[in-house]
Amino acid sequence: MRSRLLVCKIGLPALFIAMLLVACENDINKIKALAAADSTKPIQQTTDIDLIYSDSALVKFRLNAPLMIEYMIAKPYKVLPKGIRITFLDKDAKPAGTITADSALTRNDDKFIEFHHNVVATNAEGTVYKSEELIWDMAFKQIYSNKQVEMTKVGGDIMRGTSFKSDDALKHPIFQNATGTIHVNGDGLSQ
Repeated sequence: MRSRLLVCKIGLPALFIAMLLVACENDINKIKALAAADSTKPIQQTTDIDLIYSDSALVKFRLNAPLMIEYMIAKPYKVLPKGIRITFLDKDAKPAGTITADSALTRNDDKFIEFHHNVVATNAEGTVYKSEELIWDMAFKQIYSNKQVEMTKVGGDIMRGTSFKSDDALKHPIFQNATGTIHVNGDGLSQ
């Protein structure tokens, strides 16, 4: 009887602990695979974004988007898959240009925004730039593209290039392999 009691007091708990230890063993490759799968999932989704960006107490631009998805991987980034509109503001907080696109991507540490698909940018003078991609580098205060860009001025002049670079106010554009249509006033030529 005493040996049975000893087996029940010591043997059963020891057997139970041994089963737990064996059952808790994990395959390190399975753990790594699960961790990698989780790192590609978004950690945050935000809807109806209305972001005001200021620097040194001056409002620089306003960003509007219906959806922003944030990913936290080695280089965190945010995707705006349902469209984006940025309104640039002058020193008096009046609109000084816009950029709209069907989607965008921004990286937290690089200070740039990639605009994709049906990108339309307008500067303070009303000049319109169209492309499938524009990249705004806030650190260097430049907007550029390695894809075809078309610029249309208010007077109807059109310039196209295979790539493009400008200041972030879109006032000093430089086109590569440029072609264009420039309207000339006939009165100025007859002398």
